[in-house]
Amino acid sequence: MLDKKLLEILACPKCKGELEYQADSQDADRGKLICRRCKLVYLVERDIPNMVVEQAGTLKDDAAASVQVF
Repeated sequence: MLDKKLLEILACPKCKGELEYQADSQDADRGKLICRRCKLVYLVERDIPNMVVEQAGTLKDDAAASVQVF
């Protein structure tokens, strides 16, 4: 799980919007940072967020929790 202080200061690198953290239910060191404004999903592995816009997945319109990672 990401540190709460880190979550408070992180922002979407594309739109500077707020990010929502979703922990992986099977692995505590993995998760996703979701920007609902620009519909991007940034992966978190070993508690390290990958905030590269070109490597982000996309959030599907039909289901808020569904993500498509490429």
